[in-house]
Amino acid sequence: MPKIFRVSSRESRIISEIESSREHARRVAFTKIKESQEQLCNALATKLVEKELIETTNKPAMEEQFMRCLDKLVRSEEFDIDYQIAPYRLITDQPNTISLYITAFILEQLIKHKDVIDIFGSDEDIYECVNSQIKKITSQVKKETT
Repeated sequence: MPKIFRVSSRESRIISEIESSREHARRVAFTKIKESQEQLCNALATKLVEKELIETTNKPAMEEQFMRCLDKLVRSEEFDIDYQIAPYRLITDQPNTISLYITAFILEQLIKHKDVIDIFGSDEDIYECVNSQIKKITSQVKKETT
């Protein structure tokens, strides 16, 4: 005979708090990205070209593509984001969702752009480069607000 599982009010409250804190953290991160979108796009394009992970003929066009990517990220539903990053979830132990989304964009969409000659390096290299820029931007926003 199957066991009947009944969630107590305490367990329900804890689960609700976890979900609401996760959603709050997501909204805060997206707000920070939205506030510094131009700076982030410039930093991403510059760093990826400097580290020779992306070879391009037109860096401003690449910045524009990152701008579109971030616009889409901010407007996307959670399911759409999870679907986009699913193949890359195992790149690192505790991945940053925003960094994974941008990495997936680079590996799946940006490579098809007419101004991108080639993308070099492993998925992990690209993720680490993107994640370092995301961390810099979010830490700068934190410093400005305090």
